[in-house]
Amino acid sequence: MDGSIARPRPLLALFVRLLAAFALATMAMLVKLAGERGAHLVELIFWRQLITMILLGAGLAITGRIALLRTKRLGAHGRRAASGLFGMIFTYGAVLLLPLAEATTLGFTAPIFAVLIAIALFGQRIGPWRWGAVGIGFAGVLVVMQPFGTAHEGVTLAGVAVGLVAPFMVALISFQLQDLNTTENPWSIVFWFAALTTPVAALALPFVMASHDPLTWALILGMGVVGGGAQMLLTTSLRFGSAAVILLMDYTSLLWASVYGYYVFDRAAPASLWLGAPLIIAAGVIIAWRERRLAKGLASASRAGQE
Repeated sequence: MDGSIARPRPLLALFVRLLAAFALATMAMLVKLAGERGAHLVELIFWRQLITMILLGAGLAITGRIALLRTKRLGAHGRRAASGLFGMIFTYGAVLLLPLAEATTLGFTAPIFAVLIAIALFGQRIGPWRWGAVGIGFAGVLVVMQPFGTAHEGVTLAGVAVGLVAPFMVALISFQLQDLNTTENPWSIVFWFAALTTPVAALALPFVMASHDPLTWALILGMGVVGGGAQMLLTTSLRFGSAAVILLMDYTSLLWASVYGYYVFDRAAPASLWLGAPLIIAAGVIIAWRERRLAKGLASASRAGQE
């Protein structure tokens, strides 16, 4: 069987996405620590992508599987790379501008943005269930961020704005990854993303590069390795399962972000986060449930039409 063909395996997809959530939370913690020690956003992106490209390329070469990087869809990889680089800027930016738990919680709005993208780009008709979920989700954002009240420590309007663009890009990229997974293998998707974005980040590197102590370099190296692993896990999860369902596993990253926030950054998550996060999570669950119901309905209708 051709290794590039995606095969639906829902349970495996959920487990892989669970590991990806842990890896992403760990990477965010390392990004924040490195940023607090003077590493620039562009530096972090450059080293993350360069390390991923080198490790993945070398690993495939050593194991004699370099042929997996062949592709006839370089244009699609280029579009995914452009979106991914833009998304990384906002994802890392949110982590640097906001407390870890708040930045993570805002990331949970990705399924909500996926609904809005489906309307805008694919002309899907959205019923009351998903519109209700969108409303509930953004109500949760208001509860967490308290824009009309007294903001809690470390939360700024700029940080919230950056933190909302990041999940929008995650949702958009999920559609691109599902398309690429129909013909490409995960190794190829991750490698070409790193290979196409590293030179772009390198162009800005001379303007922001700074000297660092050994600990900061260790944090940057760890961030690159964990980030590359997270990217591989994310892409693999979308290979085996529907984005509407497996995105639910991302919610477990709030647990890890809260643990890291408390033990690494000495900051407990505020009460407003624990009130608003369930609303955002509930919105994602409703969207996933409705997507599954609609998918089953379409499948039943298709079978009936063939009988």
